[in-house]
Amino acid sequence: MAKEMMVKIDDCRLFAKLVGNKTGKPTIVMDAGYGDYSKAWDKVIDHLSEMSNVLIYDRAGLGKSEPSNAPRTSREMVKELNQLLKETKVKPPYILVGHSFGGVNARLYATEFQREVCGMVLIDSTPENYRERFLPAMSEEFQRLYNKQFVHEGNYDEFMESLKQIKDSKTKLNMPLIVLSAGQKAHYSKASQELWNEMQSELLDLSADAEFIIAENSAHYIQNDQPEVVIDAMRRLIDLC
Repeated sequence: MAKEMMVKIDDCRLFAKLVGNKTGKPTIVMDAGYGDYSKAWDKVIDHLSEMSNVLIYDRAGLGKSEPSNAPRTSREMVKELNQLLKETKVKPPYILVGHSFGGVNARLYATEFQREVCGMVLIDSTPENYRERFLPAMSEEFQRLYNKQFVHEGNYDEFMESLKQIKDSKTKLNMPLIVLSAGQKAHYSKASQELWNEMQSELLDLSADAEFIIAENSAHYIQNDQPEVVIDAMRRLIDLC
């Protein structure tokens, strides 16, 4: 069963899709990466909906969702997602899944609404110290291209403000956490790949109940390159929740 919705929140309407017909299990809520939208989950959603209900959505200004006049920072996006969940009457507990920048949103949501979240999967999530610690390890060309990419959803300053928001709000989470790291990042040297995996593993500090997995044959989009890794992680997490 799949239900598509246009949900009114504040000054815009967001597209959401609820897939599955399960009761008594946490709803999986999935947040895509920067500039991405709900289609980012096409390769895994059918499998996940066999385990539990799944909510995917398009953030404001992406996919089928209308643009918003609010700042495009994680704190604003978390507020909008919370409104979306309330308006759609999708009740907690939730298992949050965040890819890349969506992992920043998932972390902030889990911090601000900890009672509503029973577990989280971070898929090659952006660390809060990415600019200070990781970018200097990359080539000047990579850094230049990285800095120019912020045209699809919020600007560079808003993205960096989002990283500051998770850094400032960082706290120990009382929930199971699975961190997935891409083991074959495009344009990464051996040293930068090792640094990336190290920084991903440090996200385990967010919870006392955390597991780290490297998707050895995957680039950034693990859900596309090795969907079985994401599906298996979700299967284990649902059992824990």
